[in-house]
Amino acid sequence: MLKKERQDRILQILNEEHKVIASDLSKRLGVSEDTIRRDLKDLDNQALIKRVHSGALRIGPPVVDFSVRENISSEIKMKLANKALDILKEDMVILIDGGTTNLHLVYQIPLTFKANVITNSPPIATALRNHKNIEVIMVGGTLFKQSMVNLGIDTVEYLNNIRCDLYIMGIYNINPQIGISVPTLAEASVKRKMASISSETLGMVTSDKLDTASNHIVCPANKLTYLITENVSSDVKSIYKNEEVILID
Repeated sequence: MLKKERQDRILQILNEEHKVIASDLSKRLGVSEDTIRRDLKDLDNQALIKRVHSGALRIGPPVVDFSVRENISSEIKMKLANKALDILKEDMVILIDGGTTNLHLVYQIPLTFKANVITNSPPIATALRNHKNIEVIMVGGTLFKQSMVNLGIDTVEYLNNIRCDLYIMGIYNINPQIGISVPTLAEASVKRKMASISSETLGMVTSDKLDTASNHIVCPANKLTYLITENVSSDVKSIYKNEEVILID
């Protein structure tokens, strides 16, 4: 088997099984573990996989600007948001960070709903402008334009002084072993702080983000109270059940 054929096969296995182990690939493809490690290094350098100890994970969907992501998988995001509506209760203090799925949820909150919403996302705050019974508190900071959220020391310092009933976390990547991760350190710091000041944490995740990893860890996967996703295999269900996360699919 040629190198290109072998690496294509590795990508196929990874897409089907969500993770690969070097020793297992060595047996399946009939080559040495050193060859597999070199293949994984090559694929990682091409940003096609995420190398981890003993193997590799999927990298998840590409990181693109917020305006582009708004129009990707919008029907699926709407379905996830519908499932999350039942978890929102009136008079809650709800912390919502950035993310296009989070924005879909906000669009579906009834205009009569009564709550306090704290957000570092200008699009989230703007989407709530007609909700007369929702007090919207905008958390400041430096605008990270790619994700359309405020980040930085000012954001974290403000969060030091509040306590929330529910945090709705925007999720880039999630893996039960590695945890929840994001591409940038600044986003990881703010999300970690938000999770620490909230009684419960909810994440809505399209299936292409499951069992993927990025460079900066936010928190363990079991920090989520609720994981709302789609098309979950029985294997994934059992993993998150063991993590004591309420899985809604």
